[in-house]
Amino acid sequence: MTSDHYASASEQEADKTRPPLTGLRFHSPSQLYSTMPALPQMTQLRPHENEAGLEFLYRLRGSTTPEEAVTFSAFAAMPKMAVWWGYECLRQSVETFSPQDRAVMEMIAVWTSYPDDANRFRIMQTALYAPVRSPAVYMGLAVGWSGGGIAPNDPTPVPAHRTPRAINTAILSSLARLDLNKRSVWLARFIDLAVPLFRPY
Repeated sequence: MTSDHYASASEQEADKTRPPLTGLRFHSPSQLYSTMPALPQMTQLRPHENEAGLEFLYRLRGSTTPEEAVTFSAFAAMPKMAVWWGYECLRQSVETFSPQDRAVMEMIAVWTSYPDDANRFRIMQTALYAPVRSPAVYMGLAVGWSGGGIAPNDPTPVPAHRTPRAINTAILSSLARLDLNKRSVWLARFIDLAVPLFRPY
C-alpha cells in the first residue's frame, strides 16, 4: 500500500470521529430553555428533557400556536445563523418594502457575506434612527445586537436575548402585514426555511 492510501484512510477516520458542526446555541432545546429565561416567557409549550431540536420544532409547528416555532428558531440558532434565516424569510416579500427597507435589506445582505463590526455598526445606526420600526428595521437591529460591543466606543456586550427577540418581532410582524388567509401558508414557508438550522452540516 502507498503512503497516499494511508493518508486517505487516516483522513477518512478523522472525518468519522469529528463531531458534526451545528449552528445552534445549545445541544438540546431543554438546555436552551433553562439557559435563556426570556424564551420560556414567550412560548406556551416546553421541550421534553431528551427532545431533539427538530422534533420540538415540528411539535411547535403542529400546535395551536405554530408561531412559537418562529420564536424557538430565533432563539435556538447562533446569532449570525438566525439573522441569515430571518433575512431569507423577509426576502420572500421584498416587493412590499419601502425604499428605506430595501436599503436596510441590502446592507444586511452585505453583512451576511462580510460580518465585520464596521458593517454591523452601520446597520445598527441606520436601524436605530429609522422613522418606522418595520420588519426590515427590526432585522437591522438584530444584526446590530448579534455580537461584539454595543457601539464602537462602548465594549459593553449586548444581552443574548436581544437578537432573537428582534428576529422574532421582524418575522411575526411581517406575517401580521399579510392578509389573514395567507398567513398560515407563509408561516409554514418560514418554518421550512428554519429546518436546516437544526440539521448538522
